[in-house]
Amino acid sequence: MNKKCVFAGTFDPPTTGHKRIICDCLKIFDEAVVAVLVNTDKTPLFTEEERKNLLCKLFKDDKRIKVTVFDGAVVDLLEHEKTPFYVRGIRNTIDFEYENANFFANKKLKKDIVTIYLPAEQDSLQISSTLVKNSIKFKKNFADYVPEEILPDIMKLLEKKDVRKTD
Repeated sequence: MNKKCVFAGTFDPPTTGHKRIICDCLKIFDEAVVAVLVNTDKTPLFTEEERKNLLCKLFKDDKRIKVTVFDGAVVDLLEHEKTPFYVRGIRNTIDFEYENANFFANKKLKKDIVTIYLPAEQDSLQISSTLVKNSIKFKKNFADYVPEEILPDIMKLLEKKDVRKTD
């Protein structure tokens, strides 16, 4: 029987930390569903479709990874994907507290959920999509924080959005 997990987030944009967690998922599971979640509480820089396309390009050669966009509760996504395994990346104690609160809420909604916390590598503890967006906003180099395979695509998207132009 194949074991499948879900790793969900906004991925706005996907970072090297996201890539590492997804690759780690494949060390444990036969298949990983990477879900771009629609979060109405956030104002994303990139559309859901753009984020999905970036992730698809990043993992284009790995058939064990399915990238999808999902608008709804994580427990519904797990039901839809027919798996109880939910992977979360943890960088620090703030992430842990946030994820643990969500774990207890999710457990009430889906009793069989199995949440797996994967710690970030020490050299990427500071990497987040927010760091990348702030770097973009202040016209700072962010190349080390996004996977090199999709950096040119991110730059093209930013050009189209007129975000990286200088005054």
